[in-house]
Amino acid sequence: MSGNCIADRNGYYGRFGGAYVPEILHKCVTDLQDSYRSIIDSEEFRKEYHELLRDYVGRPSPLYHARRMSAKYGCSLYLKREDLNHTGAHKINNTVGQILMARRMGKTRIIAETGAGQHGVATATVCALMGMRCEIFMGKTDVERQHTNVERMRMLGAEVHPVTTGNMTLSDACSEAIRDWCSHPNDTFYIVGSTMGPHPYPDIVARMQSVISEEIRWQLKEKTGHDYPDYLIACVGGGSNSAGTMYHYADDMRVRMILAEAGGCGIGSGRTAATVHCGTEGILHGARTLVMQTPDGQIEEAFSISAGLDYPGIGPMHAHMVDEGRVKVMAVNDDEAVRAGYELTRLEGIIPALESAHALAVLPKMSFSPDDVVVLTVSGRGDKDVCTYLANRSMAGEYGDF
Repeated sequence: MSGNCIADRNGYYGRFGGAYVPEILHKCVTDLQDSYRSIIDSEEFRKEYHELLRDYVGRPSPLYHARRMSAKYGCSLYLKREDLNHTGAHKINNTVGQILMARRMGKTRIIAETGAGQHGVATATVCALMGMRCEIFMGKTDVERQHTNVERMRMLGAEVHPVTTGNMTLSDACSEAIRDWCSHPNDTFYIVGSTMGPHPYPDIVARMQSVISEEIRWQLKEKTGHDYPDYLIACVGGGSNSAGTMYHYADDMRVRMILAEAGGCGIGSGRTAATVHCGTEGILHGARTLVMQTPDGQIEEAFSISAGLDYPGIGPMHAHMVDEGRVKVMAVNDDEAVRAGYELTRLEGIIPALESAHALAVLPKMSFSPDDVVVLTVSGRGDKDVCTYLANRSMAGEYGDF
């Protein structure tokens, strides 16, 4: 499989990655490093995992030819509909796999971080399915702007902990989850939601999400006659949906890969989450990667209208691919994302998550030829963001006039 997507034996992608953890977590992390491959490569695991993806999650997710959007942008645009998964996003692909790992490792308590709430909902969902205790850490800012998802988690039986440190968003939720894990190393399994954190989490999450590009290959073959697109487009915060979208194409140089990160109010505004544009090499949440930080190494606060992209770092796999020149990363500002979300809604009848809207906002920045096949991953549905869309419809141009 792809050298760009697979960590070496020490968990590095080039010079990025690794495991920088406190001593109290050393055994938990090394136990996971020593056992995860034998678990996920076993026939028993793979059988149960794929049965749940099919019968519980509802995979394969459709690859939809967006004809009106295709006509507007002068290409053949296909949308990978992760928004149609159970729970409304790609996150469930990963939580199903990780809770099966946790059960096989004898863990009885599950914790997770969440920003937009989709990973929290997906974690609470699989904990309800497996009858396991679940606690979710979520920044207080995100608790307020993603109220519906908070209530979904509670309805599923999870305890939600509002985090009040820092700017009270995703990065702070991650930090609080790690602190909790330090206090409960024996019985607790931390289901990380993105391709971030200490090794082996970036590798685990990328492998779980690789079902996205695996399906794209055969779905494209059925629809177009060849199994690769000219362009792949996805949004990126920590990087789980983009990792899954790129996984089977990372070393296929016929495929150009474009990622959209959250520009917030603009990369020069001081209110942004555009890590690739504004970050430098550093350590964040247990891995060496690109980080938004001050010259003396203090983590800067990220800002985005999208709670799921509001993170001051990027996964080490992605940092390596940027370093290698394999991917192009564009910063998409809040107003561009809102307008793109409204556009898909009006032209195709699909309300995307604000995270996915960032990927859609790449389209007007590109110049395609009529023969180009473009696959764009709609990572989540926009139900959770309707209030934010309505509050910011002045950004939507002609689409906001209603």
